[in-house]
Amino acid sequence: MLPRLGIQDLAQYSQELGLDLTPAEMQSMHSRLLEHIATFETFQELRIEEQRLPLRYTDRDPGYRPTAEEDPLNVFIRKCRIEGAKDGPLAGKTIGLKDHISVAGVPLTLGCHFMDGYTPDFDAPLVTRLLDAGATIVGKMNMEDFSFGGPGLSGVGDFGRPLNPHNTAHVTGGSSSGSGAAVAAGLVDVAFGGDQGGSVRLPAAWSGTVGLMPTHGLVPHTGVFGLDPTIDYVGPLARTVEEIALVLECVAGADGYDPRQAALPVQLPSYTQAVAQDIAGVRIGILSEGFGFPGSEPEVDQTVLNALATLEQSGAQLERVSIPLHDKAPLALLPIYFEGGKHMFDTNLAGAGTKTYYPSSLISTFGRFKRSHGHEFPLNYKLHLLLGAYLARFTHGRLHAKAHNVRPTFIKHYDQTFAQVDVLAMPTVPIKAPRYREPENYEEAIEQTLFGGQLGLDLGLVIRNMGPFNLTGHPALSVPCGKIDGLPIGLMLVAPHFREDQLLRVAAAYQRAVDWDNLFPSAI
Repeated sequence: MLPRLGIQDLAQYSQELGLDLTPAEMQSMHSRLLEHIATFETFQELRIEEQRLPLRYTDRDPGYRPTAEEDPLNVFIRKCRIEGAKDGPLAGKTIGLKDHISVAGVPLTLGCHFMDGYTPDFDAPLVTRLLDAGATIVGKMNMEDFSFGGPGLSGVGDFGRPLNPHNTAHVTGGSSSGSGAAVAAGLVDVAFGGDQGGSVRLPAAWSGTVGLMPTHGLVPHTGVFGLDPTIDYVGPLARTVEEIALVLECVAGADGYDPRQAALPVQLPSYTQAVAQDIAGVRIGILSEGFGFPGSEPEVDQTVLNALATLEQSGAQLERVSIPLHDKAPLALLPIYFEGGKHMFDTNLAGAGTKTYYPSSLISTFGRFKRSHGHEFPLNYKLHLLLGAYLARFTHGRLHAKAHNVRPTFIKHYDQTFAQVDVLAMPTVPIKAPRYREPENYEEAIEQTLFGGQLGLDLGLVIRNMGPFNLTGHPALSVPCGKIDGLPIGLMLVAPHFREDQLLRVAAAYQRAVDWDNLFPSAI
């Protein structure tokens, strides 16, 4: 039964909402409230079939937390095994999933002990598509708590720090940190991560893998933990461009649930055919604002320019282009991060009210957990919620609305440049992966966890080239293009909406032109 509220309960609710009800209003509303609660109870008890996501592969091992000896890089939160169809384009491929992607029967942590005890009863459509294509899912990958703290500098993370296979003293980049490191070390063939500000491309760049943030909505986000539906992306990381093309063909397209997919074209290009094409005459725009800004490392810029020279030798046409608004786009992300994310918190991760699949088990579990042990929320998520509450109280949604309303202007400026060039090019991240420093005490661990803290790492610098495309929805691909002091550097290619084929075509040409195997470490 649902609890019946008394007059005093109603008075407290009224005060919290700032409604200032009179005694007469209170009395009348109380009786109406009881009537509606009885109606809610009737609906709650109705035995009507609820829509469920397909669950076709029920023979699955829920897995276990591997030991340090079994997982020396600390890339797995959980090892499991779910075999898909016997045949298919991904048959024989092993897949790791960032632990913000729902897999039925396998605990979902979001990288945090806050979620201990929750196991989804549904597969994200992304998971179903991978299994339908013959893939085998072998693990849920380590990540920054609740996907916050992208540089991977967390000092008090619940599952510890994934190690960079190129140099374990340096960070991998996050928040899809375990996904990037596992692929780079050859522990899985392909991994999936989430990207709301670079969280696929950053670990791809610093871990030396190919990482794709697809066009907004191209890959369904249903059943994946999100931050705000307008900047949510899920994408693959792999060791080769061909593997990215292959897996993208298997997972792209509408799922019938995700409202992010409203603008999908009727026909998508063939990504596997694109990687076989040469790049004679392809126009690559070197984005001036993507290089040489305060804090960027000149040797990173030069490594990327050297890679572009290699593409020019392969037949591409290079030209300098300018988009002055490029460095302003990350500013527009902040109100969406904070106020949009606070809305996700308030709705128990249900998000915006729209016709979609609502994972009732996750929604109700999160709602109970946040009331019973909110002290276990990660530090960056607590900061996030405080900033969201601040914006709601003191700007009344004005900055949040402005952030969404300026999006078309940013898109227009990039699209005008795409009328001149086929792809844009710039460093994925303007600096090398920094060295990790173990905090000396709890206070320093807190400072270090809060987006870099005492290490002095500027999060705005890290996401300066990546963040704009979370706002605009353009697809962006990070490609390993060299090493400095043994640490990988990423070249980021950006294309018009739904032109992932152009990105893969250019990246594959670069892969063919260099000694690709030397860009990766040996499997550990």
